[in-house]
Amino acid sequence: MRGWWAMLVALAVAVVLAIVATTPPAPAPADAPAGAFSAMRAMRDVRAIARAPHPTGSAENERVRGYLIARLRAIGLETVPLPSRLSAKGKAVLDRWRGTPAPAPTVTSILATLPGRDRTAPAVLLMAHFDTVWGSPGAADDAGGVAAAIEVARAVRAAGVPGRDLMLLLTDGEEPGLEGARAFFGGHPARARVGVVINLEARGGGGRAAMFETGRGNDAAMRSFGRAVGGPVATSLSALVYQSLPNSTDFTPARQGGWPGYNFAFIGRAAYYHSPLSTPDIVDTGAVQDMGGQALDLTRALLAAPSLPRRSAGDRTFFDAYGLWLVQYPPAVGWVLLLLGVAGYAAAARRDPGAVARGAGAIVALAVVAAILLFALNLLSGADGRVNYYDRLAAIPRLQAQALLACGAALGATAGLFLRRGVSAGFVAGMAAPVAVLAVVVQAVAPTASYVLVVPLLLGGVAAGVRWRAAAIVAAALVTGYLLGFGFFLMQAVGPKTPIAAVLPLLPVALVLAPLAGRIARRRALAVAAVLLVLGAGVALWVRADPLAPSVPPYSNHK
Repeated sequence: MRGWWAMLVALAVAVVLAIVATTPPAPAPADAPAGAFSAMRAMRDVRAIARAPHPTGSAENERVRGYLIARLRAIGLETVPLPSRLSAKGKAVLDRWRGTPAPAPTVTSILATLPGRDRTAPAVLLMAHFDTVWGSPGAADDAGGVAAAIEVARAVRAAGVPGRDLMLLLTDGEEPGLEGARAFFGGHPARARVGVVINLEARGGGGRAAMFETGRGNDAAMRSFGRAVGGPVATSLSALVYQSLPNSTDFTPARQGGWPGYNFAFIGRAAYYHSPLSTPDIVDTGAVQDMGGQALDLTRALLAAPSLPRRSAGDRTFFDAYGLWLVQYPPAVGWVLLLLGVAGYAAAARRDPGAVARGAGAIVALAVVAAILLFALNLLSGADGRVNYYDRLAAIPRLQAQALLACGAALGATAGLFLRRGVSAGFVAGMAAPVAVLAVVVQAVAPTASYVLVVPLLLGGVAAGVRWRAAAIVAAALVTGYLLGFGFFLMQAVGPKTPIAAVLPLLPVALVLAPLAGRIARRRALAVAAVLLVLGAGVALWVRADPLAPSVPPYSNHK
């Protein structure tokens, strides 16, 4: 019984850590110090921008552009419009939204500059887009980013003349195809002055703001980021994965052009992405505070730096610890951490070598059962046919619950089959073996992504090697807390299409919790698994039977 109480303590601490990691900061009030970022001040601009949908070429788009130019000039920035031609692809998108062909409008972005002391030094460029899709006021995507950029510039201006120029590029035509950003980075003379790019985006209406993309060769960029930003949310896994996806933002032309930089976005409250319901009232002011606060920290540090980070020969492995600080190291260090963890488990294996094979079988069985249940419940939820992308985004909270129940059912079933005789040191070492093999493969192929496996192996291995129960509790709490938060963000990002990805955090969690488990009767464990599976199936059927969400964009109205 003592083992189960230890697990409950570890889980309680883990839940607290996960809540800390996933909760945005409180918004600073409108009367916050002039040099600080205030989401409540930024929300004034959000309300002015997002009164109505304003896609490229619309009269409302022209009104918003006029407001932004006046606003930027009022805070002391040199501001000019940047007209460019709409591409044939962009025109086709606008025609599809309108439902009828029309002459191609001019794409008109805005370039503003806050002069620094050294006008010859490479500038820091803050970027966000002010156009929207058809039918959405775009309060989050991307009025929140535009307002945050303006508030950052205002705060920098209030602190005095920066060391180098701060440039703001507020782009038009992002939604039909990154038109404004492509025109600027593709040939505008001012691009030659840019030294580093910070892009502010959104795919939803709230949540923590993550720095999810840097481009290749980010070693120097991440060193600067780690020194500058307080309360960061960032992971080299997302930076690696995003490079292989077809998704794009205004940062894409900059990255492709070789500019170093940072791409921020919040993706919580995903139902409001491109939604007609994306009004200022639905915007999470904590998310705006989070994004703007991180952007201001980074912008200030870069403006004051004697030199800006350049594209490096290598990348950096990095992740935030519960949204409080950044952990980072050269990818090669992952091998050292992995060896230390494996050494600890090897020492544990010698204490009960006969249980190693059973432990290895348990973790493999868990992976297989979890993958099957996640896949099956996803199909049951409606992913077996043509699905509406935006409707699935609206279902993310339920899909997260569905995945959590599936993982719980898999844990219960595996425990019922393998924990009747309890958990020995050799059994846990056996569980670690397949995870270590997978970690070796990932460390060799994609070292910046390996920390998700390597760090749990390190903490769990050290705890297994020293044989201190307190060490096992601490390792379980730290790893489970991080991976609960990681899984939360992972399901927000890929859950609607690829919920099977939840297996990745599940395996290390099972590994570090296993030493705290006691014996459990097979019948009781399987009964718990069955209850969780039934609940998961109920959630899946709820998602499947639910009518089309009212948040779905008008140009995407099929279930």
